[in-house]
Amino acid sequence: MRQFNLLLLTTAAVLLSLLPATTSDIASDRAALLALRSAVGGRVLLWNLSSRTPCSWPGVICSPDNSSVTEIHFPGMGLSGRLPPNTISNLTNLTTLSLRYNALSGRIPADLFTSLPVLRNLYFQHNFFSGEIPDSLFSITSLVRVNLAENNFSGPISPSFNKLIRLGTLYLQENHFSGAVPDLNLQSLVQFNVSNNNLTGEIPKGVSDKSKSSFLGNALCGRPLDNSCGNERHKKKLSGGAIAGIIIGAVLGLVLILLLIFCLCRKLGKKGAGSKDKRGVEGYGVGVPREKTVDSEGTDAPASSFAAVVGAKEKEKGEANVVGGGKKGLVFLGKKDMKFDLDDLLKASAEVLGKGTFGTAYKAVLETGLSVVVKRLRDVSLGEKDFGEKMEEVGRMDHENLVPLRAYHYHREEKLLVYDYLPMGSLSALLHGNKGASRTPLNWESRASIALGAARGISYLHSQGSPISHGNIKSSNILLTKSYEARVSDFGLAQLAAPTSTPNRVAGYRAPEVTDPRKVSQKADVYSFGVLLLELLTGKAPTHTLMNEEGVDLPRWVQSVVREEWTAEVFDLELLRYENVEEDMVQLLQLAVDCTAQYPDKRPTMAEVTQKIEELCRSRDLSGDIVDDAV
Repeated sequence: MRQFNLLLLTTAAVLLSLLPATTSDIASDRAALLALRSAVGGRVLLWNLSSRTPCSWPGVICSPDNSSVTEIHFPGMGLSGRLPPNTISNLTNLTTLSLRYNALSGRIPADLFTSLPVLRNLYFQHNFFSGEIPDSLFSITSLVRVNLAENNFSGPISPSFNKLIRLGTLYLQENHFSGAVPDLNLQSLVQFNVSNNNLTGEIPKGVSDKSKSSFLGNALCGRPLDNSCGNERHKKKLSGGAIAGIIIGAVLGLVLILLLIFCLCRKLGKKGAGSKDKRGVEGYGVGVPREKTVDSEGTDAPASSFAAVVGAKEKEKGEANVVGGGKKGLVFLGKKDMKFDLDDLLKASAEVLGKGTFGTAYKAVLETGLSVVVKRLRDVSLGEKDFGEKMEEVGRMDHENLVPLRAYHYHREEKLLVYDYLPMGSLSALLHGNKGASRTPLNWESRASIALGAARGISYLHSQGSPISHGNIKSSNILLTKSYEARVSDFGLAQLAAPTSTPNRVAGYRAPEVTDPRKVSQKADVYSFGVLLLELLTGKAPTHTLMNEEGVDLPRWVQSVVREEWTAEVFDLELLRYENVEEDMVQLLQLAVDCTAQYPDKRPTMAEVTQKIEELCRSRDLSGDIVDDAV
């Protein structure tokens, strides 16, 4: 019995001696995570620090027995600064390390990978890391996926990647790596990309079977690129006859060019002389760059003639200035009296703003200095009477968050609409246009205010008598004033198009139940507006490309991320720099998800949407009166 008791005490002592070791492991991991948290700036990692175990902290995943941290997922958390040494390297059972889509910078600590023997997945893409890749990385033979894309890494790409015998994914694109591409002989390597670096030389055989896009943006040659290496070695000396042929061909070509220039000068001279006596197309002197037009004789007019686009066919038939009634062909709408006529419009200097769903838009500057936008419609299916009635209906829409239709012109050959000119352009251009260093980020207050203004404009449309819908809600149809206030444009035009003219005009915005783009319900408008909200929150286009995926539907992508509880990952990086806005962003995100519900009856009305955004903005004093400074 005594021996039994001694054995029992010995066993208990052994078990007790094991408990501190287990506690020490998780405690050590906890201390490492807290050290990491205190070192990186940005949005605060919302952890319950009173908990002795980090296993309940968002972004931290532990082993089944909670004895150690096995995965870290901190994507898009607004982390900034440098990774401290002696922190992550202490998480010795780590299998996944994801710090992607943050603002971390500086060199990766040399010790980071020295004690991570079971690490399989490393996601560092879209940060500002610099310097060379630490040699300690190449000791982790368990690595399967390595993504270091879109950083500032430099130096050569080490051939030591060959040591990672299980490596299936290696993404190094959008960095500053230089030198040659190493010859990687990894049978498991499926996904590989080194595009847009400073690499030179011939692509080695080991990776020559990868896609062409994996190597673009470098000074590389050889398969799979179109330019072969060593061309100079294979050039043969040209014979005397070949040289003579080249010279003769060059001389004939020069003579032909001079002859064409001479003929063109004579033709332009004749047209210039005739313009004093005949008010043809050239007499309007309108400049419209980037669009080729045809004059009344069927020959190429200068790529600058707005009058050729609008008035050539009317002029040759003697019908100009009488078509459509009103002020010489223009029918004015609304309360504002705009003192010009079609003739003034044709004389205006102009430039192409862009080609949209229903036609091409031009900025026209009249001789008085007034700037307007002229939309030249295409594929209009209505006759003159029905067209006029529809334009009168659109012209009665009067709200501070709408771009008012000022006038229209109807002819069987041409249909023109005249709007106010807003100098700041569209929300689409602001979100997706300039991505360079000179880009001005769109802050949270501006985005919330834009969402509210657009919601108010669309809600007003929905409240007008018989059911009216916009039918073409998208970011390029949300125009902005100088103070970034939203104005909804292109309303009332969806019903003008021919039945088969624009079946895919709102790809990414169109509700799943819409089959006829001319018949869009108000609940379908709500869906489109929900996509617009997601675009504001994520900074991504409605159909965007993610790694290894093409044409990702934005609502589907957001819902999949939210479902996995990594909500912060969906937000635009430009928003993550602002403090104390997380709750508002999440509220607007939830509203956007509600708007993009699969079934129409699950979506809120635009009035309800507007009310919720007003409440959100009111908490930050963003819902005040909007002043119209569009003109």
